[in-house]
Amino acid sequence: MPIVKIRTNRQVTIPKRVFDELGLREGDFVEVIRTKDTVVIKPKKLVDPDDVLTPEEKKIVDKGFAQLRRGESVPWKKLKHGMGL
Repeated sequence: MPIVKIRTNRQVTIPKRVFDELGLREGDFVEVIRTKDTVVIKPKKLVDPDDVLTPEEKKIVDKGFAQLRRGESVPWKKLKHGMGL
């Protein structure tokens, strides 16, 4: 297990192997949690609230996926025409 040093401004370097195994990239966010005498660093994805489906939108999307699984689909040209595009 690698040992790292706490640097200026409390910065800690995540060892490359751990960084790569977690699929982290520069600029990603992590959550830092204290549990008793342990520090846990967990990768986090931040989501813009505008990009989250409402429960009603989720039902519509789920219904669409169910229709696709059953083989129910409409050609794109027909769908565009029906929408007036």
